Amino acid sequence: MRRMLLVLLGAAAFMAVGLAQGSSSGPYKVIKTDKVGGPGGWDYVYADVNGRRLYIDRGAGEAPDATPARITVYNLDTLAHIGDIPNTGGHGVAVDPKTHHGFSSSNPVTMFDTKTLKVIKTITTKGNPDGIMFDPYNERIHVFSHRAPNDTVIDAKDGSIVGTIDLGGAPEQAQSDDAGHLYVDLEDKAAVAVVDASTLKVTAKYDVSSKGQGLSGLGLDNKHHLLFVTCHEGAGEGQPPVMVVLNTEGKILDALPIGKGTDGGGFNANTMEAFSSGGQAGTLSVIKENNPTSFSVEEDLPTAEGARTMTIDTKTNHVFVITAKIKPASTTAAAPGQRRRRELVPGSFEILEIGR
Repeated sequence: MRRMLLVLLGAAAFMAVGLAQGSSSGPYKVIKTDKVGGPGGWDYVYADVNGRRLYIDRGAGEAPDATPARITVYNLDTLAHIGDIPNTGGHGVAVDPKTHHGFSSSNPVTMFDTKTLKVIKTITTKGNPDGIMFDPYNERIHVFSHRAPNDTVIDAKDGSIVGTIDLGGAPEQAQSDDAGHLYVDLEDKAAVAVVDASTLKVTAKYDVSSKGQGLSGLGLDNKHHLLFVTCHEGAGEGQPPVMVVLNTEGKILDALPIGKGTDGGGFNANTMEAFSSGGQAGTLSVIKENNPTSFSVEEDLPTAEGARTMTIDTKTNHVFVITAKIKPASTTAAAPGQRRRRELVPGSFEILEIGR
């Protein structure tokens, strides 16, 4: 997952972040925009459906507002700011609803109490923590890294490291079937890895390169055993982005067009819809599961350029995306050996709530 701490000069598509142009004839709309502001970039956004909180890891700000990295916490129903967990840089958050323990994909990993927002402990890991998920099957947290070990597994009850998994590729998003199997999309391998959650072993890999490359988001229809994989491009370089649909035995069923710049996805069993947030297109693509073998593009909802990660509140069936405006030109000098980076417009960070 690409942290938007500061955007590279090459990301020209994010120059003028704002409400995307276009119209939508589908059922969804942006029902609320909350400009929460604050310095620093971001990556994942996470909805704790049971605890009714929204978590966003924010990076450190730049001078003159050099606010340290922190996790910002909002009320999931009102988007009111609840508080921060300071000095906790990372990419995302996952929560165990039983123990009320939260974890941030940072190094070290921060374990905190979701009720008090107090840090319980820090957990040193190897690799470079990026994505993160909670598996209710055995109450474990999976912290993903693009370099080995690709998956560090933590007991959500006490924060101890259970083991690590070599996935054989760079993991992006993952889903659990709540019955002992994890599905992890591998960005650089155009494949979905299947993991035995008990033995911590990869048991299969499903190649989707015939339909899509550059895997990013992932949704799971657990009832019908279907995976929805968002891809940055089709089967060949430069082809339009797609969502590949396959069953949990690896059979590809379909590939449907989605907006450019996907960096997040998911599936809502309440509405039988899969989603992809496209930051470059500035859209939320909605794919309808008509039945377990028939799928269609329901909507490409204009959101905002840069709104590339998302989360689903399955209680309200609302989707949340996050973004900020980017300065059209940068005055920040690059460090030796690095490219010059663009800067966020101060105070422009916002949360978009999407519903019917």
